[in-house]
Amino acid sequence: MKPNYASPLDIDWTTAEKVKVTTFYILVEDAYEHGVDRDNLLAAYRGFKEVVPDKGTERKLDREFEALSGYSMYTVIQMARKGVSQKIRVRVS
Repeated sequence: MKPNYASPLDIDWTTAEKVKVTTFYILVEDAYEHGVDRDNLLAAYRGFKEVVPDKGTERKLDREFEALSGYSMYTVIQMARKGVSQKIRVRVS
């Protein structure tokens, strides 16, 4: 993890929307660092999708988030969707 980075947020989002997006970002980070519960991650992703429903914006935010943090939202969600395990943990080589 890169220290002291700011997650990409839209200034036009409400506080509640920022909380939903930030919660998802935190769980993506946790998937890399500690592992997360699959159901909690997918619930946070659904909240994120309420704020960012279109794929283009989601991809843009994923690129920005990965550039800032080193973590891929796409990788984590793909693992959760395919996952046979309840705990999602991204192993980086």
